[in-house]
Amino acid sequence: MDRVEAIRERLNTALQPSRLDIVDESARHIGHGGHRGAGHFRLRIVAEKFNHQGMILRHRMVYDALADLMPGEIHALSIEARSPHEG
Repeated sequence: MDRVEAIRERLNTALQPSRLDIVDESARHIGHGGHRGAGHFRLRIVAEKFNHQGMILRHRMVYDALADLMPGEIHALSIEARSPHEG
């Protein structure tokens, strides 16, 4: 399973998003010190579980769902997490 699919599987299981966009930006960071082959990803996720949750808690929920992939498979993660009411 590739990294994007591994991320998608974990987030779908943990957060049941209505929208999940994952962009692998790893190629833009080749040679970046410290990544040791782990990837750089940007994601946009919309989930009911984010209703009435602040940004920090939403990010924590995402990081918790991906904990076993960090730092080995994921080096950097940019997160846009919204509730369905926020679009």
